[in-house]
Amino acid sequence: MTDNSQEKNNAQDTYPGLTLALSKGRILKETMPMLAKAGIELLEDPEKSRKLIFPTTHPDVRVLILRASDVPTYVEHGAADFGVAGKDVLLEHGSSNLYELLDLKIAKCRLMTAGKVGQVLPKRRLRIATKYVNVTRAYFANRGEQVDVIKLYGSMELAPLVGLGDLIVDVVDTGNTLRANGLEPREPIAEISSRLIVNQVSYKRKFALLEPILASFKQSVDSAK
Repeated sequence: MTDNSQEKNNAQDTYPGLTLALSKGRILKETMPMLAKAGIELLEDPEKSRKLIFPTTHPDVRVLILRASDVPTYVEHGAADFGVAGKDVLLEHGSSNLYELLDLKIAKCRLMTAGKVGQVLPKRRLRIATKYVNVTRAYFANRGEQVDVIKLYGSMELAPLVGLGDLIVDVVDTGNTLRANGLEPREPIAEISSRLIVNQVSYKRKFALLEPILASFKQSVDSAK
């Protein structure tokens, strides 16, 4: 093991069990039944608590509740052994020092460009508003287009309405939010679903603890087909 790998896993050395990183919202809600089948249930409702670390019914598992964009970072650096993250977040973050083990087939949506309904795009260099800066740059570069990417953290739909951007790049589920703001989906970039990710060192060191949980998750995915 390299010194770098050891540094990335120092954060979890004080807890002998497994630390699972999750985010509130749709991913948490749709992951809970899978966790229950694996014998893991939170002892408190994270939607009603200000806590960030939660014990569970499993003696060797605790749960961290994080911002969705932070889940891969905690897993990569070993502060969490495994986690559930959307493919959109993983594409934006990159996946060094973690394994993407399983497509959980939950929280499905699409990463797309979107713009004002019926708008003809200007001939100049386009301005794209998004929180997915890396994905957006790569997508337009692959199309041979140079664009200006404007980093936003939320309310992307507002950008075309006030002239901040010509298009946005965002995840689209039903499209209701786009339509409510006079926008329409344009080009698909990627199909998105939640993935089970594991820290590379934890996968080796704690495999005996991880294996039955991973097997239960896989069984849940297979039974849902």
